[in-house]
Order: sequence, then structure tokens, then C-alpha cells
Amino acid sequence: MCEANAYLKHGNEETLFMEAIDIIEPYEDGLKLVDIFGRQKFVKARIKDMTLLSHRILLEPTVEPAAPEPQIQT
Repeated sequence: MCEANAYLKHGNEETLFMEAIDIIEPYEDGLKLVDIFGRQKFVKARIKDMTLLSHRILLEPTVEPAAPEPQIQT
């Protein structure tokens, strides 16, 4: 099996985003990942690092998550 797992990098932490990736399709605003079962996910990220011998793809988000809106106390 030559599939890889994709991880999202947030600061110093990495979280598993998707397993058994077979296809990566680049788009203008992100990447479409397809696993061996045909399941698809889209992520607004770029490939930061890819190590095929380790079956590992590291993705870096291109859009920062929105900051929570401040709460107004009355």
C-alpha cells in the first residue's frame, strides 16, 4: 500500500486530517484529497512537506481560523 496520511499543522501541533489518501488535486484556493474508498475532503491549505517513504503529508492552512467575536456584557 502506498497511501499516505495527511496532517494539518497548527503552530507546533499536528493533527490527523485524513487517512489513506490516494489522490491530491490542487485548486486555486486549496486542495482536494481523495482516499482509497473515494471519500473526498477539501481543505484551504498548501503542502508544507511530503515524505512518501513515511506515507506522510503535512498541510499548512492558508486561512487562519476566525477569531471569536468579543462578548459584550451588559
